[in-house]
Amino acid sequence: MTLNLCVLTPNRILWDSEVKEIILPTNSGQIGVLPNHASIVTTIDIGVLRIRHFNDQWFTIALMGGFTRIRNNEITILATAAEKGSDIDPQEAQQTLQIAEDSLRKAEDKRQRIEAKLAIKRASTRVKAINPIS
Repeated sequence: MTLNLCVLTPNRILWDSEVKEIILPTNSGQIGVLPNHASIVTTIDIGVLRIRHFNDQWFTIALMGGFTRIRNNEITILATAAEKGSDIDPQEAQQTLQIAEDSLRKAEDKRQRIEAKLAIKRASTRVKAINPIS
């Protein structure tokens, strides 16, 4: 039994193939999805999607929010933005995280702190997505 996973962004289809399992970051926490999972529609949090392929190799995608529908072993993820972990430049991702952390330290009002914390969450997600599960 397999799962068909499709990850879509406004600009492209990022992933479209059969997989063994996924671990999905939702707004209420991470959920693991295996074949014959109950049908649900849920929001996606900023976080790392972990995908286990048939050879038990893990892949990652940095998700920047969106929605997911799971039904009849079909998983459709509509992401605001997404990037494969293998496509992320580690040095650039780390620099972006450092800039976001500096912005938080320099924030002078509530709005700047909120924006900086969101930037840190996005940047740290990209850093975490670089290394798939072994």
